[in-house]
Amino acid sequence: MHNIDAINHVTGKSVYVDDIPLQEGTLYATVFYSPVAKGIIKTIDYSQAEKLNGVHAIITAKDIPGENQIGAIIQDEPLFAEKELHFIGQPIALILAESELIARKARKLIKLDIEELPPVTDVHTAFKKKQFIIPPRTFKLGDTEKAFSNCAYVIEGTAETGAQEHLYIETQGAYAVPVENNGLKIYSSTQGPTSVQKTIAKVLGLSMNKIELDVRRLGGAFGGKEDQATPPATMAALAAFILKKPVKLIYDRQDDLKMTGKRHPYSSNFKIGLNKELKIIAYEVDFLQNAGAAADLSPAIMERTLFHTTNAYFIPNVRATAYSCKTNLPPNTAFRGFGGPQAMFVIESAIYKAAEKIGVKPEEIQKANLIKNGDEFPYGQIAENVEIQNVYEQFEQSYNLKTIKKQLAEYNKQNEHSKKAMALMPICFGISFTNTSMNQARALVHIYQDGSIGISTGAIEMGQGVNTKLLQVASKIFSIKKERIKLETTNTTRVANTSPTAASSGADLNGKALEIACNELLSRLRKSAAEILNIKENEIFLKNEEVFINEKPSGLSWEDLVWQSHLKRIKLSEKGHYATPVIHFDKTIEKGHPFAYHVYGLASIVCKLNIIDGTYEFEQVNIIHDFGQSLNSLIDIGQIEGGLLQGIGWMTMEEIRYDNKGSLLANALSTYKVPDIYSIPKEVNIKELKTESTKMAILKSKAVGEPPFMYGIAAYFALQNAIKEFKPDYEAKFNAPLSHEKVLMSYVPQLYEL
Repeated sequence: MHNIDAINHVTGKSVYVDDIPLQEGTLYATVFYSPVAKGIIKTIDYSQAEKLNGVHAIITAKDIPGENQIGAIIQDEPLFAEKELHFIGQPIALILAESELIARKARKLIKLDIEELPPVTDVHTAFKKKQFIIPPRTFKLGDTEKAFSNCAYVIEGTAETGAQEHLYIETQGAYAVPVENNGLKIYSSTQGPTSVQKTIAKVLGLSMNKIELDVRRLGGAFGGKEDQATPPATMAALAAFILKKPVKLIYDRQDDLKMTGKRHPYSSNFKIGLNKELKIIAYEVDFLQNAGAAADLSPAIMERTLFHTTNAYFIPNVRATAYSCKTNLPPNTAFRGFGGPQAMFVIESAIYKAAEKIGVKPEEIQKANLIKNGDEFPYGQIAENVEIQNVYEQFEQSYNLKTIKKQLAEYNKQNEHSKKAMALMPICFGISFTNTSMNQARALVHIYQDGSIGISTGAIEMGQGVNTKLLQVASKIFSIKKERIKLETTNTTRVANTSPTAASSGADLNGKALEIACNELLSRLRKSAAEILNIKENEIFLKNEEVFINEKPSGLSWEDLVWQSHLKRIKLSEKGHYATPVIHFDKTIEKGHPFAYHVYGLASIVCKLNIIDGTYEFEQVNIIHDFGQSLNSLIDIGQIEGGLLQGIGWMTMEEIRYDNKGSLLANALSTYKVPDIYSIPKEVNIKELKTESTKMAILKSKAVGEPPFMYGIAAYFALQNAIKEFKPDYEAKFNAPLSHEKVLMSYVPQLYEL
């Protein structure tokens, strides 16, 4: 089935927050925010802005009827700054006017007197000052200290990964409308409707049932709207509540870039020990996470980093410690992979450096240490249904690495001014929220009298195709045409207490809840059909919109069955609830079984490096991916292609820079580069691993949102290998992204000789 939203997307008919028809009297909001990364507010003069014709109000912290607090995990982030300023872009006030242009003019008229203080933007400075969001956490397995003494090789090093801008096409925004009985309806571009609902209720001093969140779809998110959609929605709701008028707040691109956090930069120190057979015996790592000025989701992201410390490898002795460091940058937040990519880059860097020192190829160490059934992850879960060995076997059969390596060697012999190289990236990614309580979902299904169906779930459609997959679940269970089914908006009144659509679990959790509801309705309809046809229930089956008696059509259509069941007063609505079984995790001992299952895969990336100017391109990507039993191959392959390219961008060209005063330098698309049409690898081959899969995935179709992102890490090491082809004594550095400029500077002296 094709993505059910595709035609509306390409014809411009899809509705986003900014497309919602406005009610009469709607006011437009603009945020007045801190121009400094750290400071104390001395005075603010709003008088000139308030006098501007068309300005209705300027709302500040003093106008908040409830709590001035929007922190989700930790209560450390005010909605509006009152005295202290902690990052550039921190909201101070909200301007309400008759047009966005007037609101922006008013913003320029506000006079702010600040005592500016020296900010901390560097994670190492924050670490030295012991500025931590939460206390450090450590995962342990075995005894690393003892194990290192028995290693033939011990290698130490550092690895750095930078931030990454989400750059969703639809910027952050919300539209808040007052409703009767002192309530509010908010249309929000958020991945987490319940989280926004809860925060708004707290800020306004209301109960949650007074706040209705409605989400049709998002124009992209990638994690950036899991927590950071909360401020604009809460500010719009606050203004609508106070002024009793509809309020629209949509960030423009520059404000969005400046005010929102990014993927967390990490600085990590590692120590790895191997025996002569290339088995990794011990591994220690310290992760320094740059959290920004408030917690946001940093504690959970830090935890996910620890969970993916060893990637797809079994290491018997591990000590991993993570520190969430507080700096004067916008609070960094969720991004595809949620801390996992940062951890995987470090272990791959450690393996690469070990291979460099020992004198072997990194893929030899990778393959020698793949995890197997019965091995223990550092967090205590025992590996089961491990597919990585099968991935490798199928990869060899499908792509013939020996031939690829031979072709690369021949090219490099014949070409002095350009070099080609390849790297491999295996992945093992756990699927579930690591906060066990979040692994639950509900679905509401109505079968109408004419046989049409309406479905409401907690899943947010943001381009990943979850609505299409949910429609497929219902269509398959009832054996009816997809045209009969409508996916409703995600609404906190119809489906309450939703978990965010994140952690690659949106289809699993909501699909399972939908499956439960549909199966309950199917059971009632089969019983009704048996009564109508006067036969046994176990002889009844629904197939192609008709009731069958065993293998024979009964003449009773789907529409007739529904109508007659309605006349018999049979309940044709159902709500399904799903809570992932088995999973648990005890943070007091840092052990448990946090994941429902793991996704496995392997990618090879071939790059071509132009020695003269340091530019490069990626010629070929080969992937074997563990889809389980894919519910929708078109959507899943699209997710892999998108994740792959986004990962390549993070590793090579996407460079977020702040100056020493905490001001964002990459503050526009002219200064922040993301992969474009010219960055796409010339050839991308994706093949599905043949597997039985797991019942923990919806209809055995495994999650596919985040795992492919990590394939992009191979691009970094392919580039390192290409540099080595030109400069054999080059000692690899592990500081991503590896931009064209960095590549060129790594061998400039040799270039002059050339």
